[in-house]
Amino acid sequence: MNPKVLYVCSEVFPLLKTGGLADVSAGLPPALQAQGADVRLLLPAFPGVVAGVTPEGPTLLVPAGGSPGLPAGLGPQAVSAHGPTPWLRAGRITESGLPVWLLHAPGLYERGGNPYLDAAGQPWPDSAEQFAWLGWAAALLGTGLSAAWRPDVVHGHDWHTGLAFAYLRELGRTAEHRPATVFTVHNLAYQGVFNASLRPRLGLPDTLFHLQGLEFHGHISFMKAGLKYSDAITTVSPTYAREITGPEQGCGLDGVLRQRQAHLHGILNGVDNAVWNPLTDPLVQPGFDAGHMQGKAQAKARLQQRLGLQVRPEALLFSVVSRLTEQKGLHLLPAVVDELVQRGGQLAVLGSGDAAIEQALRACAQRHPEQVALTVGYDEALAHSVIAGADVILLPSRFEPCGLTQLYGLRYGTLPLVRAVGGLADTVVDCSLENLADGSASGFVFQELGVPGLLAALKRAFALQRRPAEWLAVQQHGMALRFDWARAAAEYLRVYTSVLPAPAGA
Repeated sequence: MNPKVLYVCSEVFPLLKTGGLADVSAGLPPALQAQGADVRLLLPAFPGVVAGVTPEGPTLLVPAGGSPGLPAGLGPQAVSAHGPTPWLRAGRITESGLPVWLLHAPGLYERGGNPYLDAAGQPWPDSAEQFAWLGWAAALLGTGLSAAWRPDVVHGHDWHTGLAFAYLRELGRTAEHRPATVFTVHNLAYQGVFNASLRPRLGLPDTLFHLQGLEFHGHISFMKAGLKYSDAITTVSPTYAREITGPEQGCGLDGVLRQRQAHLHGILNGVDNAVWNPLTDPLVQPGFDAGHMQGKAQAKARLQQRLGLQVRPEALLFSVVSRLTEQKGLHLLPAVVDELVQRGGQLAVLGSGDAAIEQALRACAQRHPEQVALTVGYDEALAHSVIAGADVILLPSRFEPCGLTQLYGLRYGTLPLVRAVGGLADTVVDCSLENLADGSASGFVFQELGVPGLLAALKRAFALQRRPAEWLAVQQHGMALRFDWARAAAEYLRVYTSVLPAPAGA
């Protein structure tokens, strides 16, 4: 099977990254290509993305809703009454060679910083229009805007692409070509919910705005549009696929997901071995592997020195590389820091987010100088150093669709300490006695969200440290596990096959 796939997303590493979506968008398309798919990305022309793309090939105008030949009332209105029509420019990501279409739209994408939030941490006031245009461009490409390349499958990612599936549903009624559609949920908690008064600007007719459509408590939900109007839905781990059909993690959309459960698939994310490999990682040298761990000890000493921690090889160094939010369970962390330090441990935190969590961790660092270090913000090079140099990486999440950080930890011999939710439950096996005995243990897992559960898991980490042979065996087992994109790509190709029409004569 060699489908043409239009892969629609809002960010891709290394050009623009706010979270795991960017890593997925860097890893999955090349893996699909390696298995025969013809994949082209569609991305908004944010400055960081434009800077990393080499233009080539044609420019295509993207007609606004209501243009001649398009259904009346469908599609976003002109971006500017006086400016040019949005357009698509073909090119390739300079570093990887991946083919892309960049969507340019006057006034919508020419801004630096976070693509979703302004300097005050609030959504950009034109977010709905930014991503309606992305969905509209995807729908037009899907139905044949480029005569030279028409996709068999439109594969959209997260709420930013949700309207593509609503637009495609309507365009597909009369278009000569209607692609199969797949919608991937990376985090159901972020839904793209907007005021219903925007419907005329976004070109969403009454036929779409109802309880069984994209209406959500009187508002427009981009996420719901993707869930309702795609041919198949995927999410990023089997456990999360089950969790989101229930009220606790369904975020108000569990009823929709139960209706569509037969079309819902959980596919674990992978790790890009070219980026996350402790032996060859240019940010972690000298490198190391499971049979030669001296480089990891050196990475730990370098990290302690860099962060102003006491350089103590025997200190059990815990780490966090994450958004500092309640979703990640990190509101629990300040309550266990004193005991962690009292037991001889250290803590290195890299991240930003909730101001109260940041302040509580800053107080911990002030209370325990040389044992606790907080770096507010995100730094890709430092993230590699933390994951390589720490002994344990903490993910006590309230919910976690897949998680990539624990997979990076496993690869680098940094044992994950996780709560048993979503992809964390699918990828980390607790260091219980029976799991240590049969060699399946790969980290520390607790069940109930709360300080007691987190503290008990921390104590198990300290207990295992006192048994160095078993600690090394767990490290080596984790480092041998492979969560690669080739496996994930094969599963996505099976989903594509399930929604594509059977070949003529089959």
